[in-house]
Amino acid sequence: MGSLETNKPHIVIVPFPAQGHVNPMMLLAKLLHSRGFFITFVNTEFNHRRLIRSKGPDFVKGLPDFQFKTIPEGLPSSDRNATQDLRVLCDSIRKHCLAPFVELLAKLNSSPQVPTVTCIISDGLMSFAIKAAEQLGIPEVQFWTASACSFMGYLHFSELVKRGIIPFQSETFLNEPIDWVPGMSNIRLRDFPSFVKANDPNDILFDYFGSEAQNCLKASAIIFNAFEDFEHEVFEAIAAKFPQIYTIGPLHLLARHLHGTNSVVYVNYGSITVMSEKHLKEFAWGLANSKHPFLWIVRPDVVMGDSAILDLEFLKEIKERGLIISWCNQYEVLSHPSVGVFLTHCGWNSTVETISGGVPVICWPFFADQQTNCRYACTHWGIGMEVDHDKQLKLGDHLILISTDLLRKLSNMVNWKYYCQRGIT
Repeated sequence: MGSLETNKPHIVIVPFPAQGHVNPMMLLAKLLHSRGFFITFVNTEFNHRRLIRSKGPDFVKGLPDFQFKTIPEGLPSSDRNATQDLRVLCDSIRKHCLAPFVELLAKLNSSPQVPTVTCIISDGLMSFAIKAAEQLGIPEVQFWTASACSFMGYLHFSELVKRGIIPFQSETFLNEPIDWVPGMSNIRLRDFPSFVKANDPNDILFDYFGSEAQNCLKASAIIFNAFEDFEHEVFEAIAAKFPQIYTIGPLHLLARHLHGTNSVVYVNYGSITVMSEKHLKEFAWGLANSKHPFLWIVRPDVVMGDSAILDLEFLKEIKERGLIISWCNQYEVLSHPSVGVFLTHCGWNSTVETISGGVPVICWPFFADQQTNCRYACTHWGIGMEVDHDKQLKLGDHLILISTDLLRKLSNMVNWKYYCQRGIT
């Protein structure tokens, strides 16, 4: 008779190597583990080393029925910032990950210490796992960790090319309405994930993200870290094309406590976004001049090619009301009653977490699905306002504007927070 561990169903989980993808994958893995599944969590070698650097070697030791494994992604081991070059990363994953992943699955299935692999759950940007699952004759589930509206946008990248919209002749065309995408109304070309702006059907990221979204439709099922009430029109449109979709989010509904009610500005640009030193300093003084208390997450590598350094004059100015740290538990911060607004890049994890916490947003999107999420947050869901780059308003002005609009946004947030909680029951 086998041991208790080897008799369990065995799920192999494969996240895309970026923190905003690893986090929901890890939460899903922990939830499945708590329900009795044996878990193998597969990082790329580079991301595994990064995980050890940030959380320590004990984090990846695992448990008898929760183990960590790695596959090579082909990135140079000496380049500490390699994961921030998204083009290189995606191209490398496409070329190098399938063969070592198939080899890893063979090793797992030949080991007497672990149960036979019964299912694979991979990130929606790691669709090579579908081919590996087909070879084993087991189900493969794609986990789309971003929004459903961004997924629908990526699905229609190829249609933009077929209709002759890309390449476009002038950037003014970015403002043209796109009225033929199922489930998505009141949207312009510029509201699609940012890779449309490359204006090149052969651009690596335009091709990769569009192809990966299409590949998701070849899986046994697709799961979303979202809830139907929030994006019901988009989910209905996706289901018409691919019925095997399941909403399992939000995965985070945590609550803890920070200052006075709705008084603190929380600022976090995620784990990948980088900016120039000039941009960082302009941003810092915008926060200082707003006179709001704030919590600002500044990664050491947020400045391109350098470490983030803020001058002493700024630090003196914000000493009594500003806290700057390199990391926090965002789920707990956004659940705290002191937080009144979240200045965000509009990554999907951040969007879901801010809805769960009932916190309205100032949107400052940078790339990928963030533009689409921003548009929906501001015009469809009524939970935020976008930094208007065309008017070149300073950050302090936006924080003043948000304070006058806050009550209306908060009423919307209360409604969405309720639906958010209902989505996991």
